[in-house]
Amino acid sequence: MNNFYEHIYQKQLEVFEMPSNKKISGWAVGILDLLFPERNAGGIKSVAEVELAFQQAEIELEQLLSKSKACEVCDHFRVAHDFFQSLPKLYELMCSDADALIAGDPAAKNQREVIRTYPGFFAISIFRIANKLHQLGVPLIPRILTEHAHSKTGIDIHPAAAIGHHLYIDHGTGLVVGETSVIGNYVKLYQGVTLGALSVDKILSDVKRHPTIGDHTIIYSGATILGGETVIGHHSVIGGNVWLTNSVEPYTTVYHQANAKFIDSKPLI
Repeated sequence: MNNFYEHIYQKQLEVFEMPSNKKISGWAVGILDLLFPERNAGGIKSVAEVELAFQQAEIELEQLLSKSKACEVCDHFRVAHDFFQSLPKLYELMCSDADALIAGDPAAKNQREVIRTYPGFFAISIFRIANKLHQLGVPLIPRILTEHAHSKTGIDIHPAAAIGHHLYIDHGTGLVVGETSVIGNYVKLYQGVTLGALSVDKILSDVKRHPTIGDHTIIYSGATILGGETVIGHHSVIGGNVWLTNSVEPYTTVYHQANAKFIDSKPLI
């Protein structure tokens, strides 16, 4: 046991100084609360208070980066400044995602309901934040953010994926979007969809391994689409439980034909 305790102690010495996952995810959720006061009780009384709140959030990001040993190579001030300069564009993208849900889901009553309750909106919004930090060269923190959303919603989106505007994620549980996935505009994804790789060999880490999904495509629940060379053409419909490893042309409908057998049944007494 002494050797075991020594081993654990040596690991303690090697641990990066890093803000907690809770602190990092709390910062991102705070950004969403500022952008969408529908999520909470509000309380900001003036434009000056709005500006101050965003300034404080920028300072908090800079502090998170500066306290993270994983971010030693980051220019903390530049990254924080550039991220907050990009917020109007990120907000526009998030609003487009909310609009897609309102337009596409008959159960959605209004934007407030979507923003406050829909797991798909939360997951894609956290992804938008994480993706921008990834683009700015921040390590580890983007993945912590998307894994936070994953734990809350069951929706697993890698922060490096490229996703266009008006993404519609309905229900979403079990949805997986891999690192090198490319998703166009006005795409609809349902629960259980996997955009994955044909191989998980480590030597392929720098290769495009995940599919490309064209604009205005609908992918229904349980569909699995694999491979970096697989391209789903725009305006296509991929049915539930379809397994695809080949590209399809635009305006294509692909569906799974079940070989179900039905037998007479007697009522239970």
